[in-house]
Amino acid sequence: MDAELARYAQADAELVGLVKDIKILSTLSWPKRVQDEYLTGWREGNPKPPVIEYPKRDYRERREALTRIAASCDPHHPVGSYLQRTAHSWQIAMLMLEHVGEMKMAEYCGHLYGRPGDRISGSSVNNLEAAQHFIQMADEFVEAGALPETEYCLSAHTLKREMEMRLGEVFTQHNVRVEVDPDLISKAAAGPTRIRLRAGTCFSEYDLSQLLEHEAFVHSLTALNGRSQRHLGSLGLNSPRITATQEGLAVFAELVTGSIDIQRMKRISLRILAIDMALNGADFIDVFKFFLEHGQSENDSFFSAMRVYRGVPTTGGAAFTKDTVYLHGLLSVHTFFRWALRSHHLGIAKHLFAGKMTLKDVIELEPFFESGYLDAPLYIPPWLLRANGLAGYLSFSLFANRIRLEGVERDDVVSGFS
Repeated sequence: MDAELARYAQADAELVGLVKDIKILSTLSWPKRVQDEYLTGWREGNPKPPVIEYPKRDYRERREALTRIAASCDPHHPVGSYLQRTAHSWQIAMLMLEHVGEMKMAEYCGHLYGRPGDRISGSSVNNLEAAQHFIQMADEFVEAGALPETEYCLSAHTLKREMEMRLGEVFTQHNVRVEVDPDLISKAAAGPTRIRLRAGTCFSEYDLSQLLEHEAFVHSLTALNGRSQRHLGSLGLNSPRITATQEGLAVFAELVTGSIDIQRMKRISLRILAIDMALNGADFIDVFKFFLEHGQSENDSFFSAMRVYRGVPTTGGAAFTKDTVYLHGLLSVHTFFRWALRSHHLGIAKHLFAGKMTLKDVIELEPFFESGYLDAPLYIPPWLLRANGLAGYLSFSLFANRIRLEGVERDDVVSGFS
């Protein structure tokens, strides 16, 4: 390893020390009692937007230290550029957390995660238009009398046993625990070595496969692989700048494994519309009603609305915009895999799992995987190991995109089989 790369490894270690204890979602989480209080008021006909008290933080010294790290890096060197971008994203995240509970937080949030009206890269549509498309498709699918699927109600403890068996088959050198949590508001939450399930909840077969593919075999897997990196330990952290790629990769995993269903696509899309509503003045009660009107239960509607108002006032005009990344992240990752197949670079896709990085990172850092400065991923998700199947899916997708449905009529479809 040359002197410059050794210096970057040292800078990266310093960066990790400055940010490793910053947990954005944990900082913004709401206590379980807030849900109970709100739903009690709702059922009594007297709902009030929740008022959340967040701890105040001052990260000025850390932000200044990150500025020094960024200034020491050469922006024309791939590793130096990576470190600069990572340091900058953490600075914005710190500013966001310093203003938690305030309207100004939404401004920094928009810098990190984007906004519903942002255009999706490589297309002429924005996040809102994409969300409206999937909601319309889901509603039309139901209205058309879709064949009902057999649904199984799996308890949290049954799901725990099923997941532990599958996790052990992949994570052969780490123990990823599954715990049932009676105080969890969301249905599930995942970290590098622990996945929590909400007690007293009915889980479906789709929930099982989605949690495995999305939470375990992307989020947990990339965290463990990143932690094993010898020189860039920051690849094991949830840097805010990697959120779109991480969530896009996780939803793409659901897609290619057949784990995603049309109603999940609708739920993801509804959140984007709800964020837009909040930014345009809707309060927590308005957004809660919005989710109810689209068929979600009271508990699920509360959780969905909570996601929109994490860290910002619940009275309207601001939103935590993280959930805008799911659709444009999915489309970007899908495009990346198609490009990788067409340009004979499908092997590079494995590097996406060597840690938590963006699509830009994985392309620019490719020479450092080849040189050994960066380690190949310790774990690979099962679907990526079936490379022939993935290539078959992508090759069909590449060709099918050449057929435009706008010009296809019913007689054209029928004539293809006459």
